[in-house]
Amino acid sequence: MTANNAATTKKSNRSSRKKIPLAQRRKARQLILQALYQWLLAETNPRLIAQQFHEENEGNFDWDYFDEVFIEIPKIVDDLDEHLIPVLDRKPDALDPIEKALLYLGTFELAHRIDVPYKVVINECIELAKVFGATDSHKYINGVLDKIVAELRPIELSAK
Repeated sequence: MTANNAATTKKSNRSSRKKIPLAQRRKARQLILQALYQWLLAETNPRLIAQQFHEENEGNFDWDYFDEVFIEIPKIVDDLDEHLIPVLDRKPDALDPIEKALLYLGTFELAHRIDVPYKVVINECIELAKVFGATDSHKYINGVLDKIVAELRPIELSAK
């Protein structure tokens, strides 16, 4: 296969993927936050929580994104804590459950979803914090994720 054919194949593979509207991704993030909150408080099996969310939420959501992100976060929470602990001003156990869930979501996306620009990750987490978090939690989320970007996305950060 020539280089030109390979480039054409890659391009056609990308264009053949189903485009998910951003609003559906945003809704999926909201459900991920709620599912993580439930998982943090109830310590229930994430697969059971995911099943419950699928059954109780109808509408247009990016369910593939929900399933991929929500199911993975509980599996790698120790790795996420390794990124978070150096930049937190308190122990993770002292965080409000909404803040903790948002920081897990943001850190996961920064570390494992490089297809999502870091500015989008931070902005989405800030917006969710404004809706679901305490009065100024969005400022805390912004500050912590901003520090983590330097570690996890240095090339993307330097390109701005």
